[in-house]
Amino acid sequence: MSKLWMIGLLATVGALAAYLLLWPVPISPARWTPPAAPEKGGVYARNEKLATVEQLKVGLGPETVIVDPDGKLVCGLEDGSIVRRTMEAEAAETIVKIDGRPLGIGFDPLGHLIVCDLFGRLLSVSLTGEVSELATQVAGVPLGLVNDLDIGADGTIYFSESSTETTDTLLDLLEHRPHGRLLAYHPAEGRVEILLDGLHYANGVALNADESFVLVVETTEYRIRRLWLAGPRRGESDIFIDNLPGFPDGLSCDEAGTFWLALMNPRNAFVDWAAERPWVRKIVARLPLGWFAGAAPRYGFVLGLDDEARVTHNLQDPSGDHFAGISSVIRKGDTLYLGSLLETSVGRWIIR
Repeated sequence: MSKLWMIGLLATVGALAAYLLLWPVPISPARWTPPAAPEKGGVYARNEKLATVEQLKVGLGPETVIVDPDGKLVCGLEDGSIVRRTMEAEAAETIVKIDGRPLGIGFDPLGHLIVCDLFGRLLSVSLTGEVSELATQVAGVPLGLVNDLDIGADGTIYFSESSTETTDTLLDLLEHRPHGRLLAYHPAEGRVEILLDGLHYANGVALNADESFVLVVETTEYRIRRLWLAGPRRGESDIFIDNLPGFPDGLSCDEAGTFWLALMNPRNAFVDWAAERPWVRKIVARLPLGWFAGAAPRYGFVLGLDDEARVTHNLQDPSGDHFAGISSVIRKGDTLYLGSLLETSVGRWIIR
């Protein structure tokens, strides 16, 4: 009996090893050598400044948060709901529930709510719940994972397409190939323009205060890229900041010209190690991806940057007990409002 048991065990282990090493996967991971993670001291020194975050209940996964003209919070949730709440209310009211996943949102100059739907759509949503599609393709090809946006004074909508190949974020992160783009929707023409191609998981988008350039986050390269929109360098792109201390996500610019950057998590030694070993990432892709949903430690991390990419604010919650998985940051007056893929609340933090 013990011999049969041992044979069965060996057969099971062999089958599992063969599956993990040989089973086809839907990605072809690229080899990448990341820069050494920056020191944890200095401008990135660990602190507990976000321990004083106040939570405002809205529902699960308020990925991006904005403030409407009436001073109410507006955000999109994991279940497709777009909700609104006053600062004093106990709960949020639902504006509309879309058949998708609202990510980046913003108001255009006419007061329309513009929404990035993860599943390849740029939408316009009225505050009474009417939904219309602005764009679902570019150059005749359907959009992929539409993620974040910012809107110019002339109504141009700058938005990121994280991946042209998949709407599965984890698969794109594991593959680490330049499938992302920065796009612009021109409302007068109903036309989508490709501004930058070949980006690594294009994510947060923000215009600077005078709209002379636009920034787009490249999450899997730990950096932010800049595209010049005006001046002698118009049409050129460069790296605004590189080798960030975490996985950058949402980005916004306040009236004073400070960029507020959300970092979903700090850098991870295993992820950097696996970046140089595509075979490891293939093994990960063969595992149930749901296993990894809660694998990353809870951590709160926000940076403020000036227009020269110098760090002006470093806000952290290393315990993750007060607010974690921060995906967006917006400033109104002396207050930061924080979005999160993990929380059921919007975070409110008073700048001191």
